[in-house]
Amino acid sequence: MQRYLHDQIVSDLAEKMVFIGGPRQVGKTTLARQIISSNKACLNWDIPDDRQAILNRKFPPVKALIFDEIHKYRGWRNYLKGLYDKQKSRLKILVTGSARLDYYRFGGDSLQGRYHYLRLHPLSAAELGITGLKDLKALLELGGFPEPFLHQDTVKAKRWSLEYRQRLIREDIVSLEAVQDLGNLELLILRLPELVGSPLSINALREDLRVNHRTVDKWLAILERLHAIFRLSPFGAPRIRAVKKEQKHYHFDWSLVPDKGFRFENMVACHLLKWANYLYDAKGREIELRYYRDVYRREIDFVITENRKPVLFVECKYSDAPIAEGLYYLKKFFPDVPAWQISMEGKKDYESPEGIRVC
Repeated sequence: MQRYLHDQIVSDLAEKMVFIGGPRQVGKTTLARQIISSNKACLNWDIPDDRQAILNRKFPPVKALIFDEIHKYRGWRNYLKGLYDKQKSRLKILVTGSARLDYYRFGGDSLQGRYHYLRLHPLSAAELGITGLKDLKALLELGGFPEPFLHQDTVKAKRWSLEYRQRLIREDIVSLEAVQDLGNLELLILRLPELVGSPLSINALREDLRVNHRTVDKWLAILERLHAIFRLSPFGAPRIRAVKKEQKHYHFDWSLVPDKGFRFENMVACHLLKWANYLYDAKGREIELRYYRDVYRREIDFVITENRKPVLFVECKYSDAPIAEGLYYLKKFFPDVPAWQISMEGKKDYESPEGIRVC
């Protein structure tokens, strides 16, 4: 299947280098090989022969190169800068990596102005063309990563998810981060799916794991950099008495979340983040995904903002439920902002007098 970023990458490669970031096994290398089809064009830092070719600058005679996981090389930014500056007139460069390619900067000259950065996300309902509840339930259960979803097998999906977490810890984290206490970090990874949907308390995690606050905060940042989780900050303005510091977190592999209601919320979060990141990366729009919670515990699961102003409110329910108080509250302050309450299995479809769409 052709992924949603295919045409954008082809267009961007005509101008600059293109970096494709995103979770491991989300399809970055497959997409890159679809765009640059030569078997000789892909050099993977994790393969010894390819690594030697990269370091010795002995490239195959091609017009475009794919560098996969090159961010694991400490001097990768200076390396690509020098290569691009010398070869940009004749060589197209596509870089893929499971860590944040816009984060790992180990010193040296900046690559600013030399590349476009695009984030590839798991499969979504829109990308798959899903219109029926049966297929949507399969996406909810299996997750959006291509391998487990396309197999359509629950047992295989669970095995894949378990192996995925193990590789994340034993390969990516070990190769990129200075972490000694891998045992407690693994316990944190196992604990986090149970906490989806509520503000994340670092103090509570610190007490559970018996480590200090700074360590837990560092580990969460590592998991975010490696695209295992993402965190949302609260949307707030002085007049709506919002909380300002508490963050919520979600998993790119939403199949990990045990509660089906929170798993649905996590899946919607991934869909909205995919949309927001695409508009930011490909269209240059200042789009952010946030959530709302105030001091009186009124909440809205998701708030999309553009240029720091709200443009969409979304509340998730697994089945039919009364309209959330938080939607009524924010709709009073922002009457022109579309507000939706969506459900996975609900039957109701209407618009309230306040203009809140339930479906």
